[in-house]
Amino acid sequence: MTTFRQDHELHDRRSGRNWGLFLVLAGLVAIVFGLTYVKITTGNPMEAFDHSVRPALIQQEAQ
Repeated sequence: MTTFRQDHELHDRRSGRNWGLFLVLAGLVAIVFGLTYVKITTGNPMEAFDHSVRPALIQQEAQ
């Protein structure tokens, strides 16, 4: 029969730090996901800067 040793106090502290890091990273992922979702669902035309003429930015001449 094998017996397991009790975890050292260091393992408990490290576990707490790991959970804290997990929460921070999960929060950052949630922020990026939320910003992406809002950007896509607003319906605004998404025009990237690709070194080409964008008709939406050409000003109409007054006649």
